[in-house]
Amino acid sequence: MQDRVIIMEGESRITVQQIQAKKTCNEKIIMLTAYSYPVAALLDKAGVDIILVGDSLANVALGLKSTKEVGMQEMIHHASAVGRAVKNALLVGDMPFDAYQNTDKSTALINAKRFIEEAGCGAVKVEWFDNCLDIIANLVENGIEVMGHIGLTPQTVERLGGFKVQGKDAASAAQLIRSAKALQESGCFCIVLECIPFQLAELITNAVSIPTIGIGAGAYCDGQVLVTDDMLGLYCDRLPRFVKRYACLERVILDAVSKFQQEVNDGNFPDGAHSYSMAEEEIEKIKKEML
Repeated sequence: MQDRVIIMEGESRITVQQIQAKKTCNEKIIMLTAYSYPVAALLDKAGVDIILVGDSLANVALGLKSTKEVGMQEMIHHASAVGRAVKNALLVGDMPFDAYQNTDKSTALINAKRFIEEAGCGAVKVEWFDNCLDIIANLVENGIEVMGHIGLTPQTVERLGGFKVQGKDAASAAQLIRSAKALQESGCFCIVLECIPFQLAELITNAVSIPTIGIGAGAYCDGQVLVTDDMLGLYCDRLPRFVKRYACLERVILDAVSKFQQEVNDGNFPDGAHSYSMAEEEIEKIKKEML
């Protein structure tokens, strides 16, 4: 068992109740992902409401092809690092596929508690699947705050026909509305809506009393989330339509590394300002001892 993340006295993280109050007050909720201490510290300093340790860790940080390939060991490892950085935001741990979809509800509870007790998370996120309502209800009954997730659910994307917009016809849209209401009834404190038409997202947002957080779901959700690495432009690969790149850090990093290489090759780094020295008499003593 890993050491637990200790919330220091005086730290006051945003609560689930404060997130829910934002819907009532018509204040937008800001959520971004983090998988490391320095990024989490920056997001927290910037005033992000929710920091999600997403299972997108699999693709973004570990180079895996599917989010289903990441497990509890990796998620807790990274969530703990993020937890040590976060002082203000609500920290949410993304339950990996095998932690709740491929097991019974008692094991799912054990895994969810690890996010709370070992990583210092205030809640966990659970994607929609056939048995999710029973799993969620059991978590909530045992004191675990749960964020739901409907629409495009990457952990079960093969059942949805691939990575494409969900709920584009009346029948599937109605099913998503029913799913959102069911998640609320099961005790979820908010719901992520991924890759659905903005009109449907507005209907869902108005149909439930808990906040909705959109990703590729238009402007009518109660909040928005993006994968931080996408938003910051750490990769210049093809991005989903819903991603807006607010910076291009890939270019910044490549330029910095190129400059470092050039200065080392030219003998310009390190210079005197970036080196340590010792007294000349001490150098002379060493030279005499070497003779």
